[in-house]
Amino acid sequence: MARLSDETKAELASVAEAAADAARLETLRHFRADGLTVDSKGVAFDPVTVADRAAEEAIRRVIRARRSEDAILGEEFADESGSSGLTWVIDPIDGTRGYLSGTPTWGVLIAVSDEAGPLFGIIDQPYIGERFLGGFGRAVCIGPQGRSRLGCRGPRPLAEAILFTTFPEVGTADESAAFRSVAGEVRLTRYGMDCYAYALVAAGQVDLVIEAGLHPYDIHAPIAVIEAAGGVVTNWTGGPAHEGGRVIAAANRAVHAEALARLRDVAG
Repeated sequence: MARLSDETKAELASVAEAAADAARLETLRHFRADGLTVDSKGVAFDPVTVADRAAEEAIRRVIRARRSEDAILGEEFADESGSSGLTWVIDPIDGTRGYLSGTPTWGVLIAVSDEAGPLFGIIDQPYIGERFLGGFGRAVCIGPQGRSRLGCRGPRPLAEAILFTTFPEVGTADESAAFRSVAGEVRLTRYGMDCYAYALVAAGQVDLVIEAGLHPYDIHAPIAVIEAAGGVVTNWTGGPAHEGGRVIAAANRAVHAEALARLRDVAG
């Protein structure tokens, strides 16, 4: 893990917030607007909008202006190399399907990471006006009700847990079966929240998020925010999750262990 001075940590957090501010302007400019341009990046419907591209460009401008020595990994444009050992990992709109449908649960994801994983991250929901920040000793939500400390839920049996995932299909047939093995044990399962579900784990509202097929830019910011709030994020074998793939985010180690055991039994 990179050893950073307090001054550098403060600078990185400031840049992250400035980048999130810039993305807010672009995403809100197009949200629920008539004539939103939507393209698909694949044969199957994988939407990208003018807002995705404009928000990522705005984020990159902030980073280049203030941290030109850092690398950038984003969803919509080519990777940019750096010399500092730090990489900005950004998803300008996580939940584009929700965005173009007018739902307010998409978000802007911004993280700064080193080779070991995320150091600081932001999950920002511009329309609601909620910003979840985690890392460098901070675990905070800033929103319509003011500023509050983030903190994950305490241990409870899996039978009392709330579980989220984005798509009911959850990846491959084996991955879907593994998810269902956990969903069949919990009190409540909900779908379709994208990155906002991870924010709810950090805010103490949700116990688990289980997903598959993720990219690094989908999960770096959620890892930073949830871990800062006292939660646990790993892959389905209990290892680091920052490379994406199969991910389980949990409010605490007890519910993580109980859910992970079921995932392992089915998915291998």
